[in-house]
Amino acid sequence: MLPLILTIVVFLTVVVVVFSLGAAVVTPSSVLGARLRALGGQQQQVQEKPALRERLEQALDPLSRAIPLSPADVSRTRGWLIQAGFREAGHVNYYFGARLLLAFAGFAGVVLFSGFDNMMLLAGVPGLGFFIPRFLLKRMIRDRQQRIRIGLADALDLTVICVEAGLALDQAMLRVGQDLHHAHPDLSDEFHLVNLEMRAGKPRAEALRNLVDRTGVDDIRSLVATLIQTDRFGTSVAQALRVHSDSLRTERRQRAEEQAAKTTIKMVPPLVLFVLPSIIFVTIGPAVIQLIRQLGPMSGK
Repeated sequence: MLPLILTIVVFLTVVVVVFSLGAAVVTPSSVLGARLRALGGQQQQVQEKPALRERLEQALDPLSRAIPLSPADVSRTRGWLIQAGFREAGHVNYYFGARLLLAFAGFAGVVLFSGFDNMMLLAGVPGLGFFIPRFLLKRMIRDRQQRIRIGLADALDLTVICVEAGLALDQAMLRVGQDLHHAHPDLSDEFHLVNLEMRAGKPRAEALRNLVDRTGVDDIRSLVATLIQTDRFGTSVAQALRVHSDSLRTERRQRAEEQAAKTTIKMVPPLVLFVLPSIIFVTIGPAVIQLIRQLGPMSGK
């Protein structure tokens, strides 16, 4: 068994070293490739030593490219990362590289500890490692959407106050984003991005639709639809925001009542599995013990 493990470890080490060396040479932005090309006679400009983040991107980029993905998968994953708060393009490489590394680590761990005998572990553990980053990403998206959903009511109230005070909608969103920077940083960042897009020349409707795409929150989608219709028909923005704020609070109260109504159903399984058996043992246990003590000598006779 020990020679097999040593052989596998040596093989995996050689594969990783050869793959890393080849990726470093082939990658155009690789420091090692630049040095090798410079030694080969090509003129290369003197480059500064890349930072740790750039080195990590260079290491994970070949790993992410090793996964065969369509452009639709990449765009969908990029949308998920943006909804989770990761807006840079390099985060896609981090994500796919992490999936591949965890799958490889799971496969290597199974091979080292159990060998090739258990095919279920060989297929299940790498698959679990491959899907763990996706599960964590979905969880981060839900948490961020919940934080945005909680801070939206306060943002609407502040927006109504700013609009009624005489500010335009763009300036009101900028001021609300600044005021909510510490209380609700996620929503504040989204408002700041909306203002940056409008300053860059995008129409207000397009910037608001991009806000919906970046967050994926239904309340934000309904708010954006209200603002676009208000801007199109020329009605009062403050009145529309006030009505939408009231409806949003009503929906939040109804959602809370729905969750409270589900509590009784959710409490049934733990009561049946954990509380009821202990109550039965405590109440009937002494009577069973007394019956055994009384009927035990009689059955022996």
